[in-house]
Amino acid sequence: MKWESALKDYRHYLWIERGLSENSIENYSLDIVQIIKFLKMKHIEVTPLSISEEIVQLFIYEVAKTHSARSQSRIISGLRGFFNFLIFEDYRQDNPLDLIESPKIGRKLPETISTAEIDKIIATIDLSKAEGERNRAIIETLYGCGLRVSELTSLKISDLYFEEGFIQVTGKGNKQRFVPISDYTQKFIEIYKAQRVHQNVEKDSSDTLFLNRRGKKLTRAMIFTIVKQLTQKAGIQKKISPHTFRHSFATHLLENGADLRAIQQMLGHESITTTEVYIHVDRSHLRKVMEEFHPRR
Repeated sequence: MKWESALKDYRHYLWIERGLSENSIENYSLDIVQIIKFLKMKHIEVTPLSISEEIVQLFIYEVAKTHSARSQSRIISGLRGFFNFLIFEDYRQDNPLDLIESPKIGRKLPETISTAEIDKIIATIDLSKAEGERNRAIIETLYGCGLRVSELTSLKISDLYFEEGFIQVTGKGNKQRFVPISDYTQKFIEIYKAQRVHQNVEKDSSDTLFLNRRGKKLTRAMIFTIVKQLTQKAGIQKKISPHTFRHSFATHLLENGADLRAIQQMLGHESITTTEVYIHVDRSHLRKVMEEFHPRR
């Protein structure tokens, strides 16, 4: 079996069996593409079925020269998953990464911004421009609902249940969840929708909420560009991405006394341990809990 055909089968497995999104499949595939490029560069002729632990270790050493510990760990995890797939399909009997350890990495605390900084970013939006109302609605939705970028770009008009106070979000693995949406955020989406009516919209994007100037679905890259430009215009020196608004959403809820499991459900985290990182961001919340509930307070 050649690398290209093994990768094709693996991508098919990730899509059909695991139900991963296109973005996740691309990320997993990149790990396999990297080792294929390495083998070609070193003129090492092995197949996915014959590659040994020693050769994989050589690749990891090469990766370590240019990648951080976190990136190395992700690549090792991705390759381990690929070879586990080959074992599952009876192509291999062993995984060459079984004895290869990932580098030790600490948990990276998410960057957050204050409500004042969010207001400052929104204040820089020029509402006289065609994309002004759209960009304001985008920022308000990212922060107001704690969405991932892919969830925002995939949001449809038919996903908006404003009378009930919810939106339906399609998250990782095409899993759907309902997220509460405030009247405040609804207001800015409605303003944008009223403006959107006058835009020429591509047939395939008629139900997509946020559109580019050509009437098509916005890309992830465009959302990053919008956030970057607004942040620079606001004069904020922090490194802010669309995900920063999601982190801030969770942190601010926790600061105001929200239950961690409720935040987990709204963020769409499968495991509560993923959500627990926000406890480390807001240590003052732990102090409040101690003062309010401890019998020796």
